[in-house]
Amino acid sequence: MIYPSIDKLLNIVDSKYELVHIAARRSKEISKTDYYQMPEGEYKSKKNIGRALEEVEKGLLKVKKKNA
Repeated sequence: MIYPSIDKLLNIVDSKYELVHIAARRSKEISKTDYYQMPEGEYKSKKNIGRALEEVEKGLLKVKKKNA
């Protein structure tokens, strides 16, 4: 089973496309800076993309929305 669940994440983020964009940007940021929002031992995932999704689930990433 994949953690975190896509259903839980879509309750936080409006669309799958936005979720992919957020996770990809955060994953690249983790790779460049080695900065994590939580202690490394608390992550279930070993890869940065999974860690980014876990941060989204925990509410550690704030998404700014543009006014259309």
